[in-house]
Amino acid sequence: MSTREITLTVNGRRTTLSVEPRKLLVDVLREDLGLVGTHIGCEHGVCGTCTVLRDGRSIRSCTTFAVQADGADIRTVEGLAQGPELHPLQEAFWEKQGLQCGYCTPGMLMRCVEILERDPDPTPQSVREQIASNLCRCTGYATITEAVCAAAEVMRSGARAGTEVAS
Repeated sequence: MSTREITLTVNGRRTTLSVEPRKLLVDVLREDLGLVGTHIGCEHGVCGTCTVLRDGRSIRSCTTFAVQADGADIRTVEGLAQGPELHPLQEAFWEKQGLQCGYCTPGMLMRCVEILERDPDPTPQSVREQIASNLCRCTGYATITEAVCAAAEVMRSGARAGTEVAS
């Protein structure tokens, strides 16, 4: 099968690779780039486990062809932490027990990062509505909502260097 050259900026690192036109973005991330934090759940774009950010917007990487992302800025869960410091959202998920089995966590984190970048002061109701597109079988969403609101507060206060919300 023929291949097509694409260029992606993944977690701030620009890379060019040859892919088959039918290869999914999630497979490029996991197989070609070794970024296995993005999980594969339903493979139909329903569960949200494979959520990544493309140019700042959440997408389902299991239903996006890699060639559709050519030229895009892709952020995965591996790109959240800066060095040894967790992102405030990751820290809040840990502190508020916003995860149990952890399978949905990478996709949920990426969806929640998008929420916080769009609205630095979300209400619990707003968070619940916006995370409804990502499925979690374990937590019941209450602790996830608490974690997002707690992270928002930390990010607004600038309690740690590098935690400011992008504008």
